[in-house]
Amino acid sequence: QVQLVESGGGLVQAGGSLRLSCAASGRSLRTWAMGWFRQAPGKEREFVAAISRSGENTDYADSVKGRFTISRDNAKNTVYLQMNSLKPEDTADYYCAADQWTGVPRSTSHVYDYWGQGTQVTVSS
Repeated sequence: QVQLVESGGGLVQAGGSLRLSCAASGRSLRTWAMGWFRQAPGKEREFVAAISRSGENTDYADSVKGRFTISRDNAKNTVYLQMNSLKPEDTADYYCAADQWTGVPRSTSHVYDYWGQGTQVTVSS
């Protein structure tokens, strides 16, 4: 069983930065693709970013391209989401997810097998 724990969320002013972390326990994530999703109040969960098992390939939602960067450190069993130039519309609960089968970055939530509990990000204007 894999457990994913997100951290790094908080309150930040527009234009600021945050770095989210997703630490895994229970097994190595080395062979798994990973993703970040977010859900704002009253809205459906949406894709943010994903990274392949090797870290060589990434995918981003259009709304965060050029501002967010996903990365991973397989030695630390951790995935990161660096968020720069934050906007109020980035306010949401952010979730990391693990895909144990495909190995490539995917934007559809149903392919992910394990999910963290989420970390809250609030961007004030």
